[in-house]
This record gives sequence, structure tokens and C-alpha cells, in this order.
Amino acid sequence: MGTDIEHAVWLLQQEEVVAIPTETVYGLAGNALSNRAVSEIYAVKNRPAFDP
Repeated sequence: MGTDIEHAVWLLQQEEVVAIPTETVYGLAGNALSNRAVSEIYAVKNRPAFDP
């Protein structure tokens, strides 16, 4: 596959979640219009659905 960015774009299009490095730790990215991606972010962060 192409670059890391292209791979991240492909994953996001598949409603997957990707980790994005920042200056401090990392961020999680997902399609906010996808229930699957949003649910996965909650699961990865080990958060209940009522605690955004």
C-alpha cells in the first residue's frame, strides 16, 4: 500500500479507528458519522457509552 497517510485514509473509509501520534501521546481518529467507528473508540478507550 502507499504511504502511512493513505493507509490511515483507507482504514477510516472502512469505518476503522486509527491512532495518530501527537506531541504528547496519541489521538484516536474515526468517522464520527459511523456508529461502528464511534463504538470502537469507546471500546478502545474502555469508556461506557454514557461517558463521552
